[in-house]
Amino acid sequence: MLSETSERTIPLILQCFLYILLVKRSIVITRYPELHFFFLAGLFSTIFALVCVLFKTKASLHMVAISGLTIFVIGLNIHLQMHNPYWSALLILLSGIVASSRLEMNAHTPREILIGLFIGIMPQLLFLYLWL
Repeated sequence: MLSETSERTIPLILQCFLYILLVKRSIVITRYPELHFFFLAGLFSTIFALVCVLFKTKASLHMVAISGLTIFVIGLNIHLQMHNPYWSALLILLSGIVASSRLEMNAHTPREILIGLFIGIMPQLLFLYLWL
């Protein structure tokens, strides 16, 4: 629980560097294209969250993570032509549980939850178009 928005700056910058290292060295596009674009979208989500911090806006990083994973799993289901809706449904349910728990704990406002949801979904959808 970081009480000040500015306290998120260093962890988000560190996460950006780790994503860059992961995408450049380990998960290369030639071997793992789906995971490459997943982590690249994660990098963009982290950058957007960092931009929000610079504008003194707090976004739910928990929602960024679970919504990004949800969109990736839905896209992977489509890409691999798996007709299994259970993982997608489970992750959508978990997204709701994460959102409600963040609200119940008074860690975020509904606006911050929606900002986190948007930051998690949009880069995944944009990069999903590239590898799908």
